[in-house]
Amino acid sequence: MFSSPIVFAPPQVEDEEKEVTFKKKALNAIKEIRKFEEKAMGTKDVRVDVKLNKQVWSRGIRSVPRRVRVRIARKRNDDEDAKEELYSLVTVAEVGGGSLKGLGTQVIKEDDE
Repeated sequence: MFSSPIVFAPPQVEDEEKEVTFKKKALNAIKEIRKFEEKAMGTKDVRVDVKLNKQVWSRGIRSVPRRVRVRIARKRNDDEDAKEELYSLVTVAEVGGGSLKGLGTQVIKEDDE
């Protein structure tokens, strides 16, 4: 069994997007999410879920959501040809209250079955 920590974290895209031209904001938001994940989980292989990509692009290329609550899970790579042993899967985490303010990073230990 492989125990992988799961991180709920709010990468704040707003600070990095201030100086970016408006036709590249959504692209840079995805890059910032990837950069945040590499720092948080320590894996170079990052896979962004389709739902997270759709949420970032939901308001178009210019109007990127300022905060996104993501769930990062580190998983074992099953490919024989893979360069790295582990990869990280970044998905959207649903927030019950609707507001993302004041939420911090939470690390949850979970056992894969």
